[in-house]
Amino acid sequence: MASQPIRHYARLFEPKLLTIWREGYRLADLRTDAVAGLTVAIVALPLAMALAIASGATPEKGLHTAIVAGFLISALGGSRVQIGGPTAAFIPVVFVVIQKFGFGGLILCTLLAGLMLIGAGLMRLGTLMKYMPQPVITGFTAGIAISIFSSQVKDALGLRMDSVPAEFLARWHAYAQHLGTYQIRALAITVLGLAVIIVLRRWRPNWPGFLLALLVCSVCAAVFAAPVETIGSRFGELPSALPIFEFPHIPFERTAELLPSSFTIAFLAGVESLLSAVVADGMIGGRHRSNGELVAQGVANVGSALFGGLPATGAIARTATNVRAGGHTPVAGMLHAAFLLAFMLLLSPLMRYIPLAALAAVLLVVAWNISEYEHFRHTLSAPKGDRLVLLLTFFLTVFFDLTLAIEVGLVVAAFVFMFRMAETVEVSSGVRLIDDNGEVRDDLTQRARLPPGVEAFLINGPLFFGAANRLDNLLDQFRNPPKVFILRMRLVPIVDSSGVHALKTLLERCHRRGIVLVISGLQPQPRRVIEQMQLHPREGELYFVPDFEAALRLADHLIGVSP
Repeated sequence: MASQPIRHYARLFEPKLLTIWREGYRLADLRTDAVAGLTVAIVALPLAMALAIASGATPEKGLHTAIVAGFLISALGGSRVQIGGPTAAFIPVVFVVIQKFGFGGLILCTLLAGLMLIGAGLMRLGTLMKYMPQPVITGFTAGIAISIFSSQVKDALGLRMDSVPAEFLARWHAYAQHLGTYQIRALAITVLGLAVIIVLRRWRPNWPGFLLALLVCSVCAAVFAAPVETIGSRFGELPSALPIFEFPHIPFERTAELLPSSFTIAFLAGVESLLSAVVADGMIGGRHRSNGELVAQGVANVGSALFGGLPATGAIARTATNVRAGGHTPVAGMLHAAFLLAFMLLLSPLMRYIPLAALAAVLLVVAWNISEYEHFRHTLSAPKGDRLVLLLTFFLTVFFDLTLAIEVGLVVAAFVFMFRMAETVEVSSGVRLIDDNGEVRDDLTQRARLPPGVEAFLINGPLFFGAANRLDNLLDQFRNPPKVFILRMRLVPIVDSSGVHALKTLLERCHRRGIVLVISGLQPQPRRVIEQMQLHPREGELYFVPDFEAALRLADHLIGVSP
């Protein structure tokens, strides 16, 4: 009996690879995963080099990270299709650490962050990551996008300047001083790279736009003998050898100074990997093991550091590419790392000719992609507290420090939450959020009144950032998806932007499964916020009705007219 809790605890960290292996892995699965792994490797190759250069490291560091950490994340992780490697979110913090403490300081930061992630997973803190307020995530993500954009101005314009300051205002002051040194050929290559990526995304979205942009720009630079800076001219020959285990000089005496940056790296790795895993779950209809994923991310970061790599995490875009290419097991991610290794060994002599302006074009597109402009603009229509959290996090990320931005954003979000709870404390005390038709004892008889093909749930309490994730797996409770799903919200006193985001996600999942969503009994504040954030009724998809009786009548009608 005593071993049963131990077995249950151990299962939280069981890699999905073992689960797949027990289910049975066939040759057909290997072929599908190999195609997906090759596709993702083609996408990851230019990104790994570009992200490393933008972080202040050499391009092979990015490749080593994608190979070592990417393999470990897939082999040990709690997601079936997660693809790991360096990501744009780390660029600002890594750049500052390398400037202040050297690459040895970054190795120590990455090691500490890896240990923090392992500890967080073992303490089962993975579920807490789901409670991150959406305005904080949107604010620091948009701030990171601005930081990435500003870091690429030098290479995009070909400015002749020795170094780029880490601070935002100092960086733009330096750009202004050297603006007259811009090179028209470097600018032309940047524009060409952007044009190739944008055109391919518009007309051939399945083609590897980043890789083709680098190829076109490199060929044009060589044909026209454009005197622009390349990977080879700045970094020399790329090593065409296996990543080697190395332990560079690490300033252990400065551990205390590096702890805030280590926490930021661990935080970003944890949040981004779990967000990516949630997105992947939605695409494949699976469910990841959040705590096992954190442990795998920690091991991968320790491994990357010991091979001289950068911080790593789950990459949402590459994970989505993996799923769309047919990958459905962790083997695809492991093969993606193997293909990257083969590319590095075979193509490194050619990579030296890639213009840095072309890599800048790639990162400008990456910055736009992660900016989530529409989501940022949408959150600006949220209640004042959410807007305050969003803008504070955004401006602190851009002008000061990512660690400070996250800390202040979380503290302010907590105060906003406490203020809202103070207004509704009499209705939220000791009440479960979602109770399957358990509003009061009389409600237990209402399931018999539901027509066939109709299901109903009651939300009892505020739908805020700390509770919005309870809607994530609501539809998974039904063995046979209903035709109409009634969400009863008459006991919901308040909704914030995360709650509206959760409702939109629920609506999208209902739409994908052909389920009509009916929301009944909205109180004034939830209705005002929902309308303010542009969530409106849609014929055949979403309806708002005044009460449960009206919802039942509408459900009868919808079931009657459905084929």
